[in-house]
Amino acid sequence: QVQLVESGGGLVQAGDSLTLSCVNSARTFETYTMGWFRQVTGKEREFVAAITWDDNKTYYSDFVKGRFTISRDNAKNTVYLQMNSLKPEDTAKFYCAAVKYYSARYDRAFTYDIWGQGTQVTVSS
Repeated sequence: QVQLVESGGGLVQAGDSLTLSCVNSARTFETYTMGWFRQVTGKEREFVAAITWDDNKTYYSDFVKGRFTISRDNAKNTVYLQMNSLKPEDTAKFYCAAVKYYSARYDRAFTYDIWGQGTQVTVSS
């Protein structure tokens, strides 16, 4: 069973940077489209960024475009989310997600069938 393990969350100040990591246990990591979502308690999980399996295209939500960067290292089975210029409204639990051999509807949570446990990011003002 494929598992995802996130790390890198924490408490930072507004304007700081943070990098999240997600390790995918699959032997064929390169066949997975990987996504990052975030969720605030009481609200729906929302799309942050995705990187496709076939052509490594990257996609971002409007509220992180220009500040966050998603990347992957297939040799390390890891996807990263580099977050710069963090704002208090970025405070949320961030989740890594994966889907095999699929790259459409990357911004929808229902597309992904494997999820990590999440890592908390708190940005103070």
